[in-house]
Amino acid sequence: MIILGINAYHADSSAAIFKDGILIAATEEERFRRIKHWAGFPSEAIKFCLKEAGVSLAEVDYICIGRDPKAKFFNKVIYLFKNILKKNTLLFDRIRNSKKIKSIERELSEISGLSESEIKPKIKNVEHHRSHLASAFFASPFDEAAILSIDGSGDFTTTMIAVGKGNQIEVLDSIDFPVSAGLFYTAFTQYLGFPHYGDEYKVMGLAPYGKPNYVNEIRNILHFNEDGLFSWDAGYFANPNEIKLDYDTHIPNISILYAQKMIDAFGPARQAGEELTQKHKDIAASVQSVCEELILHILNHLQKRTGLKNVCIAGGVAQNSVANGKIIEHTKFEHLYIPSAGHDAGISMGCAMYVYNHVLKQKRAPAIYSAYTGSKFSNDEIEKFLIEKEIKYERLDDEKLFDKITDKLIEPGVVGWFSGRAEFGPRALGARSIIADPRNEKAKDLLNAKIKRRESFRPFAPSILKEYVAEYFTKVEDVPFMEKVFPIKPEKHAVIPAVTHADGTGRLQTVDKNISPRYYNLIERFRQKTGVPVLLNTSFNENEPIVNTPAEALDCFLRTQMDMLVLENCLIER
Repeated sequence: MIILGINAYHADSSAAIFKDGILIAATEEERFRRIKHWAGFPSEAIKFCLKEAGVSLAEVDYICIGRDPKAKFFNKVIYLFKNILKKNTLLFDRIRNSKKIKSIERELSEISGLSESEIKPKIKNVEHHRSHLASAFFASPFDEAAILSIDGSGDFTTTMIAVGKGNQIEVLDSIDFPVSAGLFYTAFTQYLGFPHYGDEYKVMGLAPYGKPNYVNEIRNILHFNEDGLFSWDAGYFANPNEIKLDYDTHIPNISILYAQKMIDAFGPARQAGEELTQKHKDIAASVQSVCEELILHILNHLQKRTGLKNVCIAGGVAQNSVANGKIIEHTKFEHLYIPSAGHDAGISMGCAMYVYNHVLKQKRAPAIYSAYTGSKFSNDEIEKFLIEKEIKYERLDDEKLFDKITDKLIEPGVVGWFSGRAEFGPRALGARSIIADPRNEKAKDLLNAKIKRRESFRPFAPSILKEYVAEYFTKVEDVPFMEKVFPIKPEKHAVIPAVTHADGTGRLQTVDKNISPRYYNLIERFRQKTGVPVLLNTSFNENEPIVNTPAEALDCFLRTQMDMLVLENCLIER
């Protein structure tokens, strides 16, 4: 049975394809379009998935869409009637955008040659948050688990809690738009002068430079309910009827979400490019702190309600790796699973899994611990490209290659590393990575200023061999997708300063030799030479989507100050 999953007409558009429940390929449309968070119909991602699976659309049994216009229909009607006499920009935008959108059937017909009537019976709509729930639970190793989906908004829902057992998911409760943890965090992200969609991680990175001096004021905004859910003081936020959300250029664009009451409470909003003051840093620390409290509030009640020891989390807020790192310590849950694409790109994977497991009641596939489901290029393809471009290179076997790379890292140097299948999700996990020596205290500033060209306060992540986590971190858990932040042991701060953030933490990736054998062997070679089983790892890009092809990798290498580029076994040096 072939099932194609799609996240369409939404930020982080993507596609995923399964054969008999096994994930064959998954990728974001932005990797092909070269526009961050690309929103629209993921035609290139779909073509890629079909090619990887070796099938045509005619051979696909089900086409699953991670959105359901019929979801919470009566809740939407009630909301509409309550606001019928008010200016309703958001509703107008939704109607206007829906008119721009061709039908799924027509889009699929244009890329496949099938008629719309042939395609329509294959289509299954799955609610946004049920797709998130499925992407986490059905990919997890747990037969039974509590599940949380929490983000900005999707299909009129912002938070959903559930229980998964076997191949079924039972929804327990949910929160309707506009009350939203995601919109709360985004509002403060905008207030702090980071206006672009997806900038929330900047606030998370800034928070350790501040003190949570505004926690009490921010607690007044969110109201933690006795049932384990939450509400908010709507006065701090823009009128939901006047929120503008559009994808006119396929770039998600959302209007200002905070209201005058927030300015009255915290002072003038920071303008983009304005100096970051200590007050801004303190507000960031306070927002992050309250966000963590909220997540733990929901999860502690969910654990008490279900009595379960396992928990799965997805949704945009589930990308808050700092909060994720505290869940096991601060709840009675004992095991946590978060997918590699916990954000909206994961909707494509989740809706397909929901149909296969929950709707069709098929047996679950083994747990997913590998995010390597994207593009791949052979050495022969790469050599042909480099010869055409008249680029000087040498092709080496892994033994010689790893020696040259690690020598360059120790020198110190910075290396672009392009190996195997690209990752699915926002994190580079040793397939499309820029790597450096974590012992080099100047590496962070060098990377931020001359290669990534981004804010100086943003941290870099440590990829660490799985067997050595206890030696470097105060907590030991599997972190295959760089989805958690843990404290680094104080005595190791000076050993790996380039990946130790201002608060002494690191967003780690535990590298398993069975999942990432080539990346593991590279880090092991570095360990043999230095005694340190860690590499600094950041995504292979420069203010763009992560590179997807050798051409994009070469272009990024040439326009930045990397010292070495590795394309599979082909080595290019300056």
